[in-house]
Amino acid sequence: MDTGKSALGGIDGNIAALIGYIFWPIAVVCIIMDKENKFVRFHAIQALAYHIAAVVVFVCLVIVLTILSVMLAFARLGELSGILWLLYMVVVLAYLAGLIYAAVKAYGGAMFKLPVVGNMAEKWAK
Repeated sequence: MDTGKSALGGIDGNIAALIGYIFWPIAVVCIIMDKENKFVRFHAIQALAYHIAAVVVFVCLVIVLTILSVMLAFARLGELSGILWLLYMVVVLAYLAGLIYAAVKAYGGAMFKLPVVGNMAEKWAK
C-alpha cells in the first residue's frame, strides 16, 4: 500500500505511523495536522485510542488488585497477592506486544486493525 507523505515535515507515512505508536504525542500531532493522508490518520487515531484504553485498563486493574491484596492480607493470605501482581505484569507485557506488533505492521504499510480500537479508529479516520 502506498502510504504517501505525512504532514509531519514530509516524512513517509509509514514512519509517521510507526512513531505515533511509540510516542503518543506524535499521534496527537498527526491527528491534528494530517487531514489528507488517511493511512497516517488511521494509525494515529488507533495508536492514541490504544494508549488511552491501556491507561484505563491499567488504572482499573491497579485499583482492583490493591483491594484484593488488602483483602488477602486481612485473611492472612498475603502471599497470594504476588500472584495477582504477576497478572498485572502479564497485562503490561501483552500491551507492549500489541504496541510493537501494530507499529511493525504500520511500518510495513498495512492497515492493520487492533481489536476493539481498530474499528473505532477506522470510523473516526474518515
